[in-house]
Amino acid sequence: MQGKKRKIVQALLYELCAVGFVSPTIAIAFDRSMSYSGVLAVMLSSIAMSWNMLFNALFERWEARQTCRERTLRRRLLHSFGFEGGLAILLIPLMAWWLDISLLTALLTDIGLLAFFFAYAFVFQWCFDRLFGVPDSARELPEYT
Repeated sequence: MQGKKRKIVQALLYELCAVGFVSPTIAIAFDRSMSYSGVLAVMLSSIAMSWNMLFNALFERWEARQTCRERTLRRRLLHSFGFEGGLAILLIPLMAWWLDISLLTALLTDIGLLAFFFAYAFVFQWCFDRLFGVPDSARELPEYT
């Protein structure tokens, strides 16, 4: 699976699983109802999905211009750090506002979520690539002689 279809399937699967993790975690951590935390989780997920699509498009454009196009451990770590770092900048103010908490508390909350999602993003993308194959941007170019 390649192109836009791959990006859409990857983002939807990633975010559906994420909502399943985040909703009960927020409900328990902040003593909120599942519906209240669920709305926040959907908002966070919508932002994350949009960021996912943009970030992956930019990452794959960069990746396609590299001499070595293999998805090494280093490249997967770079991908995870870039994605999660950008996402934190987008989500912390929303969490602070929605949960009526300080930016510092939202930052600490996000650090907890980031720790989980760092590993989750790595494992999810590895599994996704194993199930659906890597994108063309990660395939070695044929050598011409």
